[in-house]
Amino acid sequence: MSPRADAVRNRAKILEVAARVFAEQGAAASTEQVAAEAGVAIGTIFRHFPTKADLLAAIMKDTLAGLAARLAAPGATLFGVFTDLVASAAARRSVIDLLPGLEVAESIAQFRAVVASLLVRAQKAGEVRAEIGTDEVMALLVALCQGALRGGWSLSLQKSTLEIVFTGLRPVGSVVPGS
Repeated sequence: MSPRADAVRNRAKILEVAARVFAEQGAAASTEQVAAEAGVAIGTIFRHFPTKADLLAAIMKDTLAGLAARLAAPGATLFGVFTDLVASAAARRSVIDLLPGLEVAESIAQFRAVVASLLVRAQKAGEVRAEIGTDEVMALLVALCQGALRGGWSLSLQKSTLEIVFTGLRPVGSVVPGS
């Protein structure tokens, strides 16, 4: 039996509001505030997410699933993914800081698989050096997003930092698109 439509809507609204509230206020945000802003009773939150950790894990899983879907789009490119993720990280805080011990390994593995696919496509197109692996790309993505999250990067800093990384990823002597 599938969940009732109102239960599905409530869960989606709770996740949307909780992601924003935790991004704005960090771990200090309360589930009571989330309930009030989502227009649901606190019991509704606890029916869907028995603990705050469950709510945070659901936010991260939802975020990673959304990112994976965007990255798997036919027109997605590795450099475009870097640019989008850094811009997103620079624009807001994340629940990533609240994650220790949360069960999101499967979501992260799915996200990593999509990044690996984009890497292979970029390598086949001659845009990325063949010896670069998924581990290196994931490390760069994490480092850049953490820098953007914590550093309040301006658009010009995002652009210049990404260009340095992209230059390092490209085969020696390759022509930069648009130059």
